[in-house]
Amino acid sequence: MHASRLVAILLLLQTRGQLTARELADELEVSLRTIYRDLEGLAAAGIPVYAERGPSGGYRLVDGYRTRLTGLNADEAEALFLSGLGGAAAQLGLGTVLAAAQLKVLAAMPPELRGRASRVRERFLLVAPGWFKEDEELPALASIAQAVWEGRRVRMRYARRAEPVERTVEPFGLVLKAGIWYLVARRDGSLRTYRVSRILEAVALEESFDRPTDFDLGAYWEASTEVFEAGLRQTEVGLRVRRGALGTLEYAIGSGRLDLPDPLPDDPNAWLEVTLHTDGLDEAHEDLLRLGSRLEVLRPVELRERLARTAAEMLATYAGGAPAGPAAGTAPGSSSVAIG
Repeated sequence: MHASRLVAILLLLQTRGQLTARELADELEVSLRTIYRDLEGLAAAGIPVYAERGPSGGYRLVDGYRTRLTGLNADEAEALFLSGLGGAAAQLGLGTVLAAAQLKVLAAMPPELRGRASRVRERFLLVAPGWFKEDEELPALASIAQAVWEGRRVRMRYARRAEPVERTVEPFGLVLKAGIWYLVARRDGSLRTYRVSRILEAVALEESFDRPTDFDLGAYWEASTEVFEAGLRQTEVGLRVRRGALGTLEYAIGSGRLDLPDPLPDDPNAWLEVTLHTDGLDEAHEDLLRLGSRLEVLRPVELRERLARTAAEMLATYAGGAPAGPAAGTAPGSSSVAIG
C-alpha cells in the first residue's frame, strides 16, 4: 500500500504540476503526517520533488521530470479515455485499478495529448444500463471474474424458477449487455449463458481447466445472440396501424421487429397493415396497449380478444367520472379513526 501511494503521489504531481500537502492528503485520504513522510521518502529515493514556500506554494517536481508514452497519437489518447466504463469496472472490483491505470497513462502523456484526453473525460460519459433500471445485486461477480481470469472451475448456486440449483462450470468469459452481466461457461461439454444476477453464490475451485485456444468470446456472443433472438421472435402479430403512429409503435416494441409495406404513404392518417415479430403474446399485449385506438390487432384472435377485454375493463374503471375523494370534512392527508 505504501509503495502504491508513493507512485500515486508522483503521478499526481506529474499530472497536475503543483499540489499542497493538504490537497495530496485529501486526494489519497490519508493524514498530513503520512504525506510529509511519503514526500521525504520520494526525495530520499532520488525523485526531484521540492517545496515552494508561501501562500501560493506547494510541492512540485523539477520541470522536465517525466516519462512519456511513445507512439500514441491524439485520436488514440482520446479513445483510451472514452473506452473505460467506470461502473462496470467497479462491479468487477477493478474501480480503483482502472482509476490508477488511467492516472498513470495520463501522467506519462505529452502535454498536448493529456489535454485532449482530459477533455474527453470531462465531456463524454458512457452509461450501459437503460432508463428506470436499478443496478442489479451481483454478489458473485467479483469471484467469477477472478475465476475467469485464473482459468479455474466455479461451483455456484443459480436461481431457477422453482428453486436454486448447484452447478459446477468452467467459466470462459463475462459479457456486459445493456447493463446486465452474463457468464459464458462450459458445463457437461456444452457452452451455456448464465445471468450473473441470478448466481447467488460462487466459489472458485482449485481445479483448472483447458480453455480452447481458438475460442472467441465476441464471435460466440454474436452467434448465440442471433439464435436466441430468432427463437424468441417466432410469434407473429398482424396489425392495422396509422402511418403517423409508426414511430410510437417502433419505440414501444423496439426496432427491427416490423415488416412494413414499401413505399410508405405520406398521409399520417392512412392505415397500414404490418406484421410484428414479438417474443410472445404477453409482451405484445403490454406493448400494444400504449397506442390505444391508433392501432388494431388483426391476428391472432387470442391477442385481439385479450386487448378487447382489457379495454372493456378500463372503460368500466373510468365510466363513473371523477374518482371518489376523501370523506367530506376530512382534510387531505389526515386520517380518521372509527370508534364503535
